Amino acid sequence: MPRTHRRQRLKEHRKAETQGGCKSRHQLSESMFLSIATTCQPATDLGYLLHKHPDRLHEIEQTFGKAWVFYPEAGETRCEAALVLDVDPVGLVRGKGSADGLLDQYVNDRPYAASSFLSVALNKAFRTAMTGVCKPRQDLADSALPLEAVICPLPMRGGEKLLRQLFEPLGWSVSVDPVPGPDAAAMSNLYARVQLTGTARLSALLNHLYVLIPVLDDAKHYWVGDDEIDKLLKRGEGWLDSHPAKDLIVRRYLRHRGVLARAALEKLAPETQQEAIEPEARRAPEDALEAPMRLHDERLAAVVDALRAAGAKTIADLGCGEGRLLQRLLRERWAERLIGLDPAARELEWAAKRLKLHLPGGPPEERVRLLHGSLTYRDGRWADVDAAALVEVIEHLDPDRLPLVERVVFGETRPATVVVTTPNADYNALFPNLPAGAFRHPDHRFEWTRAEFEAWAGKIGSTYGYRPAFSGIGRLDETLGAPTQMAVFTR
Repeated sequence: MPRTHRRQRLKEHRKAETQGGCKSRHQLSESMFLSIATTCQPATDLGYLLHKHPDRLHEIEQTFGKAWVFYPEAGETRCEAALVLDVDPVGLVRGKGSADGLLDQYVNDRPYAASSFLSVALNKAFRTAMTGVCKPRQDLADSALPLEAVICPLPMRGGEKLLRQLFEPLGWSVSVDPVPGPDAAAMSNLYARVQLTGTARLSALLNHLYVLIPVLDDAKHYWVGDDEIDKLLKRGEGWLDSHPAKDLIVRRYLRHRGVLARAALEKLAPETQQEAIEPEARRAPEDALEAPMRLHDERLAAVVDALRAAGAKTIADLGCGEGRLLQRLLRERWAERLIGLDPAARELEWAAKRLKLHLPGGPPEERVRLLHGSLTYRDGRWADVDAAALVEVIEHLDPDRLPLVERVVFGETRPATVVVTTPNADYNALFPNLPAGAFRHPDHRFEWTRAEFEAWAGKIGSTYGYRPAFSGIGRLDETLGAPTQMAVFTR
């Protein structure tokens, strides 16, 4: 087909899509598209930023098909660039596998729906623009511009709610036009014409799209290895580390490969490496000492009772580990929303399994949320809870980092109730296998006597306006007290 005719066909296709919305999946042409527009005048400067001249049709060969970049509109007041991708469905499976599952290889949405194919084409077409470099107009590349992006048809595995959770924290206004189909109810939850509007650098928009399109699709068409972590960190620089849905983005982008996801999360939050404790080492020595008295079970029961008495409905378990406290709280109807925070991504994986998150019979998604993060940094993802619990956590922190936790929990987040448990060092003399002066766990940085714990709690009260109430957990010794000491702080 002559180039002028092909360009005209693409313009007509784009016009039909924008005016009439996406057709049903059965009526779609074998192409998906992404368009980017600006009203920053002169709007045709968009061509400089994208490194694609508005008067040309740009053809880009892909291993899985072909892409075109062209400008349906290029005026002084508005300019729009469209990336149209035509995926070859036969080429996708040629030479792959045997007859088993062949129908599934052909009957899917890969040639039609925006996915990692579109992200790859986006990177190839606009690679320089994604870096934010534009030598002729670097001032423009560094400026926040009024931008609009349209993606169609975009898979929404997670629904419109997830779509908004991904893009709205980045400053984008989201408009969703569901794709109609034979089963309208089912299709509207799966595919949509999505429009994003906002003010940002063009490079930021391109990188948001590159990462989040395959996240929404929750699939990738190529093998994911260690190099994919570097791509994610590069394209997520400046926004991913503070995104409220960071954990979900990382896991979906890396195809739920746990080892890769842990490595990426630790690189995104390097401060957590100082706080993370390997799951095998976290409790083993303490368990051996305390098992005969079933102290861990008593401790969790006491914390649940304290939270119930405080009237807490939303609770953050800070340093949640493998989720034992959260598991108990799930049984309580009064605990409406639970958040678990831990610096060890591996522990969070165990917690997710223990709590059966995203599995049949598991809790509703909105009731439990697990977060990878540091206790020493303010985190808006759990800032609105009624109560926070730090169960056997503070003794694992270096003394010079403890004031950071105090400031974040008691000074900045300020929940109405904070429950803290820690070993009672006075009681250690009663453990026959624990040498004098030794800690119950080799990772403990300190273990306080009752007087030291009360002095610390008193300082918290006078500094941040909390009133502590003390109690012991476990078998009580008249002279040395209980093996675990607990303080319930009320603001």
